[in-house]
Amino acid sequence: MANKLLWADDEIELLSGHIIFLQTKGYEVDTVTNGLDAIEACKNDTYDLILLDENMPGLSGLETLIRIKEIIPTIPIVMVTKSEEEDIMEQAIGSKIADYLIKPVNPNQILLALKKNIHQKEIVAEKTNSAYQQNFGKLGMQISDSLSIEDWIEVYKKITYWEFELEGANDEMKEMLKVQRNEANAMFAKFVKRNYTDWLNSERSQRPMMSHDIFRERIFPLIDKGEKIFLIVIDNFRYDQWKVLANEISSQFVIEEELYTGILPTATQYARNAIFSGLLPLQIKNMFPALWVDEEEDEGKNLNEEALIETQIARYRRKDSFSYNKVMASSAADKYIDTIHNLSGNNLNVLVINFIDMLSHARTESMMVRELASSEAAYRSITHSWIRHSAITRLFNYLANSNYTTIITTDHGSIQVGNPTKVIGDKNTNTNLRYKLGKSLNYNPKDVFEIKEPTKAFLPSPNISTNYIFATGNNFFAYPNNYNHYVSYYKDTFQHGGVSLEEMIIPLITMRPREK
Repeated sequence: MANKLLWADDEIELLSGHIIFLQTKGYEVDTVTNGLDAIEACKNDTYDLILLDENMPGLSGLETLIRIKEIIPTIPIVMVTKSEEEDIMEQAIGSKIADYLIKPVNPNQILLALKKNIHQKEIVAEKTNSAYQQNFGKLGMQISDSLSIEDWIEVYKKITYWEFELEGANDEMKEMLKVQRNEANAMFAKFVKRNYTDWLNSERSQRPMMSHDIFRERIFPLIDKGEKIFLIVIDNFRYDQWKVLANEISSQFVIEEELYTGILPTATQYARNAIFSGLLPLQIKNMFPALWVDEEEDEGKNLNEEALIETQIARYRRKDSFSYNKVMASSAADKYIDTIHNLSGNNLNVLVINFIDMLSHARTESMMVRELASSEAAYRSITHSWIRHSAITRLFNYLANSNYTTIITTDHGSIQVGNPTKVIGDKNTNTNLRYKLGKSLNYNPKDVFEIKEPTKAFLPSPNISTNYIFATGNNFFAYPNNYNHYVSYYKDTFQHGGVSLEEMIIPLITMRPREK
C-alpha cells in the first residue's frame, strides 16, 4: 500500500512538479493551502508524514504543528520554510518536528526526508541484514581461529555488536547469530578446559587478568597516583548490559573500557570474594577460615566482603581508608546517595549493587517477569529501564560532578540456558544449575568442564572425593527425578556459575568526569 502524505502550503500550485515527482516514487499526496484545512484533514484521514509550510495566512506553521500534534502526537512533521531565523528553528525543534527544510527545496531533499522518517527502519534493517550476511563467514573464521583470551574477547565483542545491530532484523538473521553464538560458546568451553588450571598456576604475565587481580592491578595503582576511587560492583552484570549503561552516561564521562576473565565458578561466593580479597577461593579458606563459608553451610555466602577488603589492604601493607556499602533496592540507594558526601575523605568507596542479580532470580521465579524479559533483547530493555528510572541515575550524576575516578565492574555475567543435561548427586550436592560440587557425581562428561582435583583450580574441597563440574554452552543441570517439570521451569531462564562468554568475559570500566 502506498504511503500517504499531506502537504500544506499556501503556494501549493507552485509545487506541482514536486508532487508529481513524489507520485512517481509511489507516494499518495493530499494537498491543502492553510493550517485549518491541514488540521481538518488530519481529523478525517490517516497520513504517514506531513510537509508543513511555516509561513501561511491565518494559522502559522508552528501553530498548526502544535494543533496537529494534539490530534496525532506521533506523526512525523517536516517543516518547510523560507526563514532561516534561529528562533523559528528552535521553536520547531522544540515542538518535536521530524525534519526542517529551507525553501527552495529540491525533490531529492524531500525524498531524503521521507526515507529518514518513514522508511528508516526498513532501510536500516535491510542494510544491517546485508552487512551481517557479508560478515557471517568472517566471524565464523574468527571463532575457529581464536587461540588466546584476547582473541575470544574480540569474538565476544563482535557477537555483542551484532546482537544490538540485529535487534530489529528478521528472525532468520537472529537465528543465524544465535547459531554462531552457540558455536562460539562451544569452542570457548574447549579453550577454557585446555587452559583454566594452567592459568591459575602460572605467572601473571602468562595468563589473563582475573578476578583476584582487580585491586592490585587497577585500583591500588590509581590510589598511589593520588586519585580517589569509587568502585561500583554491579552483581551479575554482562557486557551487553554495560553497553546499555554506557549509552546513557557516555556524555558525562571519559570512559576506558576493558574486559577481564572471571574465575570459576562464575558465582558471587567465589568470584566477588576473589575480587575483594585479592585471593582465590582456596587461599581465602586457608588464610582466613572465619571469612569463608562452605557450600553446605546455611550462613550467607557473601557477608564478609568488607572484612575481605580489609585483609587485602593489610596484606599489601597499605593504609587506604575505605567504605563498603551494599544496596538491594532503590529506596536504599536513595538513602545512600543522600549521605554520599560524607564519604569524600576516603581513598576508596566500594558500592555493591544487587539489582541485576535480583532481576535474574525474579525472572526465574515470577511468570510476569519472565514475560517482560522473554529474550536477550528484552532482558537488556529492562536493564535500560532500571538505569533510566532508578537511583543509579542520581549516583552517576553525582559522580560526573565529583573528583572521583569511577570504576565499574562485576563478579560474573549470566547466560540464557536452554539445554538440560542430567546430573545425579547425593543430598549434599549444591543446588546451582550451572555448577555442581560433590562426591560421586554422575553426569555426561561431554556436557561439562570437570575438575577432579579442586586444589589445582584453587577451589575448596569439603571432602577428599569432591569433584567440581561446570555446565558449558547453554546447558543447565537437571535431576532425573521430576525431570520434565524441572526442565520446563528452568528452560530459558538466565543462570550463572558455568563456562560461557557471557559469564566469564566481563566488563571492567574506568571513568573520569568530562571537563565542564
